[in-house]
Amino acid sequence: MERGGATRPAVRGPGRPLLTTVPLPAPPALPALLPSVFTRAFPASLLAALATVLLTAGCGPSGRTGTPAPSLPPPPSPSPSATASEDVCARIVTHWAREVLDGTAYGDYQSMGLSNGQYDILRDAVAAARPVREHRGAAAAHDVIGRHVREACAERHRAGGPDEGAWR
Repeated sequence: MERGGATRPAVRGPGRPLLTTVPLPAPPALPALLPSVFTRAFPASLLAALATVLLTAGCGPSGRTGTPAPSLPPPPSPSPSATASEDVCARIVTHWAREVLDGTAYGDYQSMGLSNGQYDILRDAVAAARPVREHRGAAAAHDVIGRHVREACAERHRAGGPDEGAWR
């Protein structure tokens, strides 16, 4: 390119030479490459076992199918829940009801991780336990909470779970 009568070398940007393409050597043929790669990476016995599996599974070289592969066992059924939903309900609500009764809980039902329905159970249990605490002490009140919450959670989950939406 000429500029003001002077020629410049072909450059790309300040001081960077223009890149040219250089032909690359042809890659080795894939069939010739595979045996050397596999024999270095895997022992011959493993390769023979793999070839046997492939041939018996119907992946033979000439499109022929060998004996059919053995069928796999069905996947295991999902395991049952480790803890029943009513037990989870009872544990969580009992914990927070005792905290509320003792005056150490702070926050709303969402910060406690409870649903609206679980919070209703908590409020009823605490209301039932307060007079018992006044007359017979905290241990008796905690027993009332435990019984009340277990019964309410069992009733709530009797038909398989709450049916008024995810938050209930």
